[in-house]
Amino acid sequence: MIDSLYIAWRYVVFNKVRTATLVACITLIAFLPIALQLLLTESERLLQSRATSTPLLLGVGGSALDLVMNSLYFDDEVPEIFSMQAADEVANTGLAYAIPLYVRFQARKKPIVGTTIDYFDFRNLQIAQGRMFAILGECVIGADVAEEYELGPGDSIVSSPETLFDFAGIYPLKMTIAGVLQQNHTPDDQAVFVDLKTAWVIEGLGHGHEDLNKTRDNSVILKRSDDSVTANAKLFQYTEITEENMDGFHFHGDSSVYPLTAVMAIPNDTKAGTLLRGRYLDNPQYQVVRPTEVIEGLLENIFRIKSVIDAVIAIVGLATVLAIILVFALSVRLRQRELMTIFKLGCSRMTAVRLIAAEIVIIVLVCSLIGASLLYVVQANSETLVRMLILS
Repeated sequence: MIDSLYIAWRYVVFNKVRTATLVACITLIAFLPIALQLLLTESERLLQSRATSTPLLLGVGGSALDLVMNSLYFDDEVPEIFSMQAADEVANTGLAYAIPLYVRFQARKKPIVGTTIDYFDFRNLQIAQGRMFAILGECVIGADVAEEYELGPGDSIVSSPETLFDFAGIYPLKMTIAGVLQQNHTPDDQAVFVDLKTAWVIEGLGHGHEDLNKTRDNSVILKRSDDSVTANAKLFQYTEITEENMDGFHFHGDSSVYPLTAVMAIPNDTKAGTLLRGRYLDNPQYQVVRPTEVIEGLLENIFRIKSVIDAVIAIVGLATVLAIILVFALSVRLRQRELMTIFKLGCSRMTAVRLIAAEIVIIVLVCSLIGASLLYVVQANSETLVRMLILS
């Protein structure tokens, strides 16, 4: 048998193109279904773990999926905006405490998450470097953001404008990085966290102006009197909050009407959660959803699609197997002269069978090694691949 394997190996090596084609076809057909299953299993784990840890979400009535994906995974599909008053109403019920979220803007293609300190306690997020944000204009970044852009405490990161030409006059905000979070292998690693007021500054609801009494640029002065100074539209709006200009930043209007994208409601117990959901059943404006139910519906659709993909792969696999059989059958016919030489040398038909069987064994072994290596890579990087391919 060893002699047969050696001769078969020499034949396989000599016919490189034919062998490479067979190996590629067999490897892909065996690798794709298993790799797909690994990725779907990992995606289910990531989606379910994040959703299970979040009891309830409040948002404007509409797409529950957009609400959950934006609030839990910081997807860039922004749900309908509502006011801060909704968070106060949840807290005033006494049934749960509210964690407001405003997830709309980005910095270097990373989501900016406006929230409160309660969010970090709830998610059990710890500071690895530096400290938590404490003043307006500061932020803390996830471990992946820090690693990807080589950022740390004391550095800065600038918010991205929503459009190239912002006629509303909302300028990008340069934020000082106060700290870096410990890696916890969740979407939090990919986010930039700021206080709600900082997010509202990015929105343009809060801004700072130059001290008009100290300015030397008379072109910004519209009217000056003994007790007041009136500026025109040319007055500079700050894009960075520092100790020198912090006192000049202020907000206009009632903060209770300032925008949010979601409210995480953490009920006191199961009964309180049920009562809270009941209060919003007949509310035409708001909805309270359980993220686990929404994600289960999403996973059902994913696995329904997977069934279709599996069927397609099975059909393609069957066609590939038949093609491989045809290749070997044609190969035997084309090698009639070789086989006749073997017979003339006194070898039996079983010798020819062993030679062909040895070729098949060698090709299958090579395919198994390549396929196992690819599956190992996929499994080792499954979380990253799921974030990039499914959760991005």
